[in-house]
Amino acid sequence: MTTADPNFAATADREARRARLFTRINAADRWFRVLGLSWLTPMLRAAAGDNPRAQVRDIWRLLVVPLLAIAAFLMLWGVLAPRVQTSLGAVPGPAQVWDEAVNLHQDARAKFAKKAEFDAKVAQINERLVAQGRAPKERAYTGAPTYYEQIWTSIQTVFFGFLLATAVAVPLGILAGLSPTANAALNPLIQIFKPVSPLAWLPIVTMIVSALAATGDGLFPKSFIISAVTVTLCSLWPTLINTALGVASIDKDLVNVSKVLKMNTRTKITKLVLPSALPLIFTGLRLSLGVGWMVLIAAEMLAQNPGLGKFVWDEFQNGSSSSLARIMVAVLTIGIIGFLLDRVMYALQSLFTFTNNR
Repeated sequence: MTTADPNFAATADREARRARLFTRINAADRWFRVLGLSWLTPMLRAAAGDNPRAQVRDIWRLLVVPLLAIAAFLMLWGVLAPRVQTSLGAVPGPAQVWDEAVNLHQDARAKFAKKAEFDAKVAQINERLVAQGRAPKERAYTGAPTYYEQIWTSIQTVFFGFLLATAVAVPLGILAGLSPTANAALNPLIQIFKPVSPLAWLPIVTMIVSALAATGDGLFPKSFIISAVTVTLCSLWPTLINTALGVASIDKDLVNVSKVLKMNTRTKITKLVLPSALPLIFTGLRLSLGVGWMVLIAAEMLAQNPGLGKFVWDEFQNGSSSSLARIMVAVLTIGIIGFLLDRVMYALQSLFTFTNNR
């Protein structure tokens, strides 16, 4: 067979297309892992004809086994839940929790409709005032927030506190990693304050914020600031520790090169320290965001910030027949959002670093 043979050319073309397809699948696999969809890769490889038996084993491990585990958990939950009686009745099973999630969605739609109706009426009133030559009036909607609005409040709060923690922890971590003296000074404070519970910080933060914002006139409500600062105080430690460790672990040869090139401090940090320490810094950021999300719920409960924590507390205080199911909906929501937040941070880590940590 010669290279002029049409069959040979067709075979070579098919192999080239197949190689390009596998290249695209391997490139997509990185993002499938980031999104928690790594089971898509063996499916695509099996469809492309790449050792189907091996791909079936990967599909079983990455997709079927987790689905079976979730199904077993739901079955066990459904069987055991009705046997546990509480002051609010039997513990709701998966079906009751799903029904309550649907009810929360319908309730949110009804509240959105009421708010839209209120806004339309306010707009009509203001149009009449303007027509009469009078100034329009601002009227705030005072209805209860929807479940989705409470979720959004919690997400805003945790990111606000997380960004504050990052702004404090990264510079201090760089300082501790570059200077043994600074590390010796910061280490006792880290060891003392790192284990402190958010429930211990909350009264102190509440009193300080109330004293500094006595009038209540500010860009953010007091309850929001209290919750966010509590998140900051509890979540900055993983970032600080990992940043210091990453900076201290930089190859000494690179440090010597920076001395030979007579880099100033700013250039050394931006061109040498940060790129080398980024994998550990992002690991710290992921841990900090996870800690902050856990801390937030307790902070919102006590600070009465209108987020998921307050929703759980209000349902507990309400004591209705649907309260326990609503609390379980909130618990599942908190877990899913926590997973998504971690995926977001892992996606950012994948964009800016070459680490394979998951």
